[in-house]
Amino acid sequence: MHESEAKPMRKVAVVAAASRQEEKMLDTEVELMIPLISEVKAETGLDQTEIGFTCSGSSDFLAGQAFSFVMTLDAVGPVPPITESHVEMDGAWALYETWVKFQMGVIDTALVYSYGKPSPGSLQDVLSTQLDPYYVAPLWPDAHAVAGLQTRTLLEQGIITADQLADCAVRAGTIESREEYFSQPMLSDPLRQADCPTYADGGVAMILAAEGKAEELCEKPAWITGIDHRIDAHHFGVRDLTTVPSARLAAEKAGVHDGPIDVAELHAAYTTHDLLLRKEIGLPETPNHSQRSYPIKADTLMASGLLRIAEAARAIWEGDANRALAHATAGPLLQQNLICVLSGESN
Repeated sequence: MHESEAKPMRKVAVVAAASRQEEKMLDTEVELMIPLISEVKAETGLDQTEIGFTCSGSSDFLAGQAFSFVMTLDAVGPVPPITESHVEMDGAWALYETWVKFQMGVIDTALVYSYGKPSPGSLQDVLSTQLDPYYVAPLWPDAHAVAGLQTRTLLEQGIITADQLADCAVRAGTIESREEYFSQPMLSDPLRQADCPTYADGGVAMILAAEGKAEELCEKPAWITGIDHRIDAHHFGVRDLTTVPSARLAAEKAGVHDGPIDVAELHAAYTTHDLLLRKEIGLPETPNHSQRSYPIKADTLMASGLLRIAEAARAIWEGDANRALAHATAGPLLQQNLICVLSGESN
């Protein structure tokens, strides 16, 4: 097919979202997701028969059992049967798979959700399982140690400064002042506690709908005007850890620079990642209050990225933004990056 004959992309919007994060939950994953899924269904007035596709994101490693997501499908309900898929990724990638399903023209509505419960164990050690199995994983470095290596490289090359890390921590709300930041001992040299994430249990659910249906379900749909994800090399030795080309390319392909960004929601677990992402995506280094990076305060494995999209959509619904950027990442040291641009206007 010639390019001139290519069909235009279907317009898809986020029309409802619900989320919950707490430092430690006694609820099971099913108990966590039931009220969130019920909330978005009630908000849109859809029942299970009216949802064309369901896609979820979670981690079997974190849950400690194979096919753990099958258990959580109880939160959706076994009857009537559903068309369903799952990714062992942050829910932002479940949303991307769902967006592709919309482009195939086989659905008009969809439910996307993801969740994670790191509180029962050590998430820092669980994350070591994603490292190179021959050269890095046998050393068993935890997530903070790996992030510390990247930060040391950036500091020694003069790409970032300790003052920038301190300012970022203050913006993120993990510390109140520079003085308090520099009084903290090193947690994983050169990172302090204020540079590193605290982990939270949580989940997020959302409803997506195509043009024609979205307007019926939501007064002001948050239209997905651009979405793209890219991946950098897995091996640390072949990556330049001072740059994030996958984030830069994803931002370009998603059309970030086609207009002003009113709100940016970044999935940045460390202050270092916040600074790098702003540089690569082209966001102000010193952002205003709407250029947020919440996961530094509370990171939920497999849900933080989808939650960033939910918060960007909420900014559009509440009139705080006409054009919002949401970012999700997966893999060690920003290895994989997804950029989603949302707009209050469909064109």
